[in-house]
Amino acid sequence: MKVTTLWCLCAISAMCWASCSGTSAADKKSDSADGPEICTEGEIVLDNGQICLKQDLGRGGSICYLSRSGEDRNIVNVYDEGRLIQQSYYAGKTLNRQSEGQSKDWSPWAWNPIQGGNSAGKGARILHAERTDTSLYVKCVPMLWDMNDHEAEAIMEQWTTLDGNVAYVRNKITCNRTDSIYGEGIACSQEIPAVYPISKLKNLYAYTGENPFTGADLTSHTVECLQDGFWGRYDGKSNPVPTEKWMAFVDDSNWGLAVFTPTAETFLAGRFGDTDGEAMSSSTSYIAPLCTTALNKNSVMEYDYYLIVDNLDSIRSTVYALNSKISKGL
Repeated sequence: MKVTTLWCLCAISAMCWASCSGTSAADKKSDSADGPEICTEGEIVLDNGQICLKQDLGRGGSICYLSRSGEDRNIVNVYDEGRLIQQSYYAGKTLNRQSEGQSKDWSPWAWNPIQGGNSAGKGARILHAERTDTSLYVKCVPMLWDMNDHEAEAIMEQWTTLDGNVAYVRNKITCNRTDSIYGEGIACSQEIPAVYPISKLKNLYAYTGENPFTGADLTSHTVECLQDGFWGRYDGKSNPVPTEKWMAFVDDSNWGLAVFTPTAETFLAGRFGDTDGEAMSSSTSYIAPLCTTALNKNSVMEYDYYLIVDNLDSIRSTVYALNSKISKGL
């Protein structure tokens, strides 16, 4: 079950080691003796001694695992193909396509390519995946979330590196649609990206004041639950906008996961279910930095974001350091 309801307005790396788990020797090769290792199935892994990150090649290379190095506790919810940490985009009009295999639970729906897979549980198809000692790269054909077996006419790419307690990710979608049903030029809110921490990370924090990057007090936000109507909207209307461009879910010791997207305009955040969920639970937390743009038939969209695993004070210090480098063009 993808619990993101459509809300449409329509290096960096330290020395790391990487591995390709669940992949036989016959399924791995290198382009050259010194080239990247090519992976075709299983999970591709980066671990730099501080954090461990995995991407699932059965689900389009979506981020399926984050933990502190040496620990087995995954803080990413992986209940279904709509969770994870992944690319998700919207375009065009909402349509009833049930006669073509659209799920009645997700009808009507807009064009919605999903990196992880579709609502029927079919994962997105990997075109290429490779790793080096310090980076991961994946390229996939996403699935249309609402349809039972329809690949989206698009290509998604993702580049991932680690630096300390930070995962730096660059995402890209290249649209190549040939349909004439969804329409063009319809601005939609885009998740950049969709992030599903475990629901045991239950406390939501952000800075929503008028003096960002000055160390002013953070706000602990009441978590709005999807089952009560919708996620919390942090758009300057329902709730204030996170003006430092990040939000975090943490536990009672203030340790957890933050997402920082420098180009975010507003945010969605909330919880589905209870506060006892781990990685495989139906309960989940959720954060989505948002921007509003129209994806047309041949649009290309790229953005960068950062995942930070740490205590709340260190998360904020890390965001400040990243923001300073970005501001200086570094």
